[in-house]
Amino acid sequence: MSVLPGPKPSSPDGSRAPISGRFSLVDHNGRCVTEASFAGLWLLVFFGFTHCRVVCPRALKRIDDALAFLGPGADAIQPLYITVDPARDTPDVMRNYLHDAHPRVLGLTGDDAAVQAAKKAFLVFSRRMEDTDDPDGYAMPHTAFTYLIDKAGAYRAHFPDTISVNELAERLRRHLG
Repeated sequence: MSVLPGPKPSSPDGSRAPISGRFSLVDHNGRCVTEASFAGLWLLVFFGFTHCRVVCPRALKRIDDALAFLGPGADAIQPLYITVDPARDTPDVMRNYLHDAHPRVLGLTGDDAAVQAAKKAFLVFSRRMEDTDDPDGYAMPHTAFTYLIDKAGAYRAHFPDTISVNELAERLRRHLG
């Protein structure tokens, strides 16, 4: 699975286009949610898709492991997995994908317009590409940043796909205070 290049997310000093962190989607339990649904929690957001063979499983495991390193401090963080493939990733598919392997992670999906709006809010790029190894014949290469949104809903940081579990945990610890 390839990762698409794209502009880097904004920095807190506003040196690039800002990340709004806004979304209006459906969680994997069928509830309509927005960023306001998680007020008072830090959000750790990753975009991907359930048919991803390499990048997404690795990112979800890194998130799980980093949160485990934080111990009780991780209770202040809600990890979110937002699909870039709403055609396949229904709430049921997302729930089945995450429930056993990544129980802390809440999957979010929606119609194409809602997912496109969420991607735009986080400066995420993805595109459908032919993939003969996939049973459905396509994959969704995408940018692979993990975003940190603070308790007030403001963008705080992003972490590249190359970050180690230990470094992610340490950076989260610093942000949480």
